Amino acid sequence: MIIKKIKYIFALLFIISSCHSFGNEGNTENSPHDQNTFAPGAFILDHIGDAHEWHIITIGSTHISIPLPVILYSRHSGFHFFLSSNFHHNTEAYNNFILSEEGENKGKITEILPDGSTYLPVDFSITKNVLAIFISLIIMLWIFISAAKRYRRDPHNPPAGVQAFIEPVVIFIRDDIAIPSIGEKYLHRYMPFLLSIFFFILINNLMGLIPVFPGGANVTGNIAITMVLAVLTFIITIFSGNGAYWKHIVNAPGVPWWLKIPVPLMPVVEIIGLFTKPFVLMVRLFANITAGHIIALGFFSLIFIFGRMHIAAGYGISLLTITFTVFMSLLELLVAFIQAYVFTLLSALYFGMATEEHH
Repeated sequence: MIIKKIKYIFALLFIISSCHSFGNEGNTENSPHDQNTFAPGAFILDHIGDAHEWHIITIGSTHISIPLPVILYSRHSGFHFFLSSNFHHNTEAYNNFILSEEGENKGKITEILPDGSTYLPVDFSITKNVLAIFISLIIMLWIFISAAKRYRRDPHNPPAGVQAFIEPVVIFIRDDIAIPSIGEKYLHRYMPFLLSIFFFILINNLMGLIPVFPGGANVTGNIAITMVLAVLTFIITIFSGNGAYWKHIVNAPGVPWWLKIPVPLMPVVEIIGLFTKPFVLMVRLFANITAGHIIALGFFSLIFIFGRMHIAAGYGISLLTITFTVFMSLLELLVAFIQAYVFTLLSALYFGMATEEHH
């Protein structure tokens, strides 16, 4: 209840402050092109979105960023390989390509054709989220390979180092998630996937809480990534379904006949349920992680918004902002573990439903 009240208070303050900001947009002194104008919406979306560079810090008018590889394919000019630093902070075109700052193609790389029209090439670039995924995969490989080598070298010695950290987690996923949901018969079939998805989500959630490189990327807050994870669970569930599972979908036992004919109401409901389950997985992870980042960034926005009203108001709200930000960071740390657990648990439950034998 306390957390909900805090969210409501913050939402009210943010709406009031945003209205004040929007009310000043028509003022020529606070035009969107004025460097002194602070737009909280753009500030938040820039930090939770993907990018073609990894921003480190801004000192005055100097932006310190790590340029990332840009890989494009255009049907007009073929493949192109270069670094994102060639865009000169989106102010100039490079090889007829420009990173759009506004419009429907905002944040996308567009090609300027000789006739002046624009074209969206196929983008294979290593963006901020893609690089963060590679970093998390390297961490996962280091964790699992290090633990496996120690098990192979000293199978009878007590766990130590990385092995001591990973063993309780693996046992927890096996004994408290996989076995109760799937059963021991199919345990070893699904454990690799459950472990991979749990550590992938957990590591990226935790890295998203670190404000400096290599942290700060909003991987699990990107709906495209959560969609891929949900689709993997969906595909495994569909191909794991046995005869009893599909019979329950098509002709559910214990359902009155008038719900099956002449309009097959229950089979339609069950088939819709096949798609709503991965959809819920996708939205739950995306929404919870993104909401946490938005709230924390919103608190920071209040400092600049109230500071524009009066410098004393900015200093006054900063103490409250820092306090709530620390609280939200601790809450997000808890959510990072909970969301990894929930996604893994629901995936295991879906696998268990697909493989359950007929009684």
